[in-house]
Amino acid sequence: MSPAPLLSVHDLKVHFDIGRHGLLGGHRHVLKAVDGISFDLRPGETLGLVGESGCGKSTLGRAILRLLPLRGGRTMWLGQDLARLDAERMRGLRREMQIIFQDPLASLNPRMTVGQIIAEPLITHQPNLKTAEVKNRVKAMMAKVGLLPNQINRYPHEFSGGQCQRIGIARAIINEPKLIVCDEPVSALDVSIQAQIVNLLMDLQAEMGLSLIFISHNLAVVRHISHRVMVLYLGKVMEIADRDSLYANPLHPYTQALNSAVPVPDPDIERAKQRLVLTGDLPSPLNPPSGCPFRTRCPKATGICADVMPPLESVGRDHMVACHHAGPISG
Repeated sequence: MSPAPLLSVHDLKVHFDIGRHGLLGGHRHVLKAVDGISFDLRPGETLGLVGESGCGKSTLGRAILRLLPLRGGRTMWLGQDLARLDAERMRGLRREMQIIFQDPLASLNPRMTVGQIIAEPLITHQPNLKTAEVKNRVKAMMAKVGLLPNQINRYPHEFSGGQCQRIGIARAIINEPKLIVCDEPVSALDVSIQAQIVNLLMDLQAEMGLSLIFISHNLAVVRHISHRVMVLYLGKVMEIADRDSLYANPLHPYTQALNSAVPVPDPDIERAKQRLVLTGDLPSPLNPPSGCPFRTRCPKATGICADVMPPLESVGRDHMVACHHAGPISG
């Protein structure tokens, strides 16, 4: 029997009012960054979010943590509707949900030492801790993420990008949260360092029982770390499935195109691999296509795709797809 979800997201919407344009005020433009997304996240699970830049991945991650206002939908945390919590109660839950940012150095305060940066959430949420205990916990956490405890009084500019991301990870987990949103945490790092950071996150997850939402445009990295993968396009879910099913048998044309671009180490397989190359650019979220948002770039699009947005439907155990013409890449 599957455990109860740690996080349940129901029909989540994040819209931004851009303003009015045209004569006499014109009409109001609304950017639908996230438009009706639903999913569950189980304890200890990693959900990968993939898609091109501008598809709503980071907006969804921030909205889940209530760092952005919702236009609609619900975010349930262990049965509590986060939208109904006042600021004080929400502040108490911040200890249980944290975020790791994309730019390692920019996310750290340059005027604070590494020790102060890592200790800040500990002091905020556990103000009764004595100074010596805080320092001991910070040093222990530095060692856990692969930093030298004797570097505690150094400043962020004295560290490499990978080391700065380790500092950010230490800051995120110092209070032993249940959920971490990883917002493209390795995209700014060298490939060899990316592997180290991803493996560190997986080790910490196994040790601490963390649930992760891992945001990335790199499908190879997502495949390595995720249990399930959700594919987004213009703020909507195109496909969601367990990792093995999604990579072995992608059913949505957009997922197929993303998957076909992932390089294979074997040169013979790489040369023989069938590729699905998308034409055109990502449409503006201010003026999305009617019906299916992917239809303007889809090789399978027909008339119904312009008229009707396909619902997200189950096509097997833990596999859902939103497409009128879902099927194998050769179909």
